[in-house]
Amino acid sequence: MTPPLILASRSPRRVRLLSQLGLVFEVIPSELDETVQPGEEPGAHAERLAREKALAVALHRPEAITIGADTVVVIDGDVLGKPRDFDDAVRMLLRLQGRDHTVASGIAVAYDGGRVISAVERVRVRFRAFDEAFARAYVTTGEPLDKAGAYGIQGYGAALVEGIEGDYFAVMGLPVVRLLAQLRTLGLHYDFQGLSLR
Repeated sequence: MTPPLILASRSPRRVRLLSQLGLVFEVIPSELDETVQPGEEPGAHAERLAREKALAVALHRPEAITIGADTVVVIDGDVLGKPRDFDDAVRMLLRLQGRDHTVASGIAVAYDGGRVISAVERVRVRFRAFDEAFARAYVTTGEPLDKAGAYGIQGYGAALVEGIEGDYFAVMGLPVVRLLAQLRTLGLHYDFQGLSLR
């Protein structure tokens, strides 16, 4: 029998992606301190948080397979998390405009109540040039206020992006191909009808 699947995130984008794959899962968010540790590389930070989120839920649901994920935006070595407010979002967007940055998405699968496999997917994203008025107009939509780097590539934020190199879904917050590969290592096969044990 296929074990229950849990998403340890309340992100509507991650929920939507798993649902679009036809997967049946529960949403049990884990609340963690997401502060970057001293000397922690951004990709390692995203992977650590993905692992900790998955494990925090898996310890209470050892019979399930729990998915944890975390996404950060990185420019000039600095991690851009979720903006504090409107002005912080505008500041982030103006820093990103006309430049390349990296999106690092950590993905982790916890199983057997405490074992975990994890990885990080890095994607290069290039923003087109725009002015402060355009950035403010985008922030006014409300879309960027709960997203790392103050944008969502799948919504209005598509108008900011000139190009990407890598997994589009990792920029959305869930590297789908990497996740399915992790599930395969646990003997779970995806066939467009959901997951089955092989």
